[in-house]
Amino acid sequence: MTDVSKTPARIAGMFDAIAGRYDFLNHVLSAGIDRRWRTRAIRSLQLTGRERVLDLCTGTADLAIAAMRATPSAARVVGVDFAGAMLAIGSAKIAAEELSQSITLVRGDAMRIPVADGAVDAVTIAFGIRNVSDVPAACRDIHRALKPGGRLAILEFAVPTLPVFKHVYMWYVRHVLPHVGRVVSRHEGAYHYLQASIEAFATPDEFVTILRQCGFVDICPVQLMLGSVFLYEARRGSA
Repeated sequence: MTDVSKTPARIAGMFDAIAGRYDFLNHVLSAGIDRRWRTRAIRSLQLTGRERVLDLCTGTADLAIAAMRATPSAARVVGVDFAGAMLAIGSAKIAAEELSQSITLVRGDAMRIPVADGAVDAVTIAFGIRNVSDVPAACRDIHRALKPGGRLAILEFAVPTLPVFKHVYMWYVRHVLPHVGRVVSRHEGAYHYLQASIEAFATPDEFVTILRQCGFVDICPVQLMLGSVFLYEARRGSA
């Protein structure tokens, strides 16, 4: 059985080990659709260009860059992650895009976000919330970091419920994905962990309940790719 323990040191070490091949595998294993999902998440925030955006579990900063591209005139983006090698690759990409004045990357923990209360207008997470050891604690700290009325967009994998598609999808994530991931990344366990963590994570209904219990309102789970991915849109209440 694959170990799905999520101590920060273990998860950071695993992502650091695959950092050099991470972007390539993301695009290959999703057939490039991951870019479309990120665009959809940023669009849901309805950014005007005046906001400060926090990209949590930023990894190699793809979503942070996407947020900046969406509103290049005045937006500011802070990316937070605890995997140093992933952040190093993200920093190189940001420099290559000439966005270093607009995007700042910070090493930090999603359960103790290094920003002040109410400091950001929007928060994004792309496929990172299921890797946090205490999901409700992270959601509570996201709520703390957001301004009243601030928006949240979380992309995360899910186990689809459509019977035939579920069968095909689970065969892919249990057999194809770990094999390709192991060969390309040269890491024995990372993509077995990915498969196991998808199956172990909260169902969409359970995750919506977590968000609601943490104080979010207007929660909308948007089903993508026949329910294998969800975009969770939510807002911190104005009070």
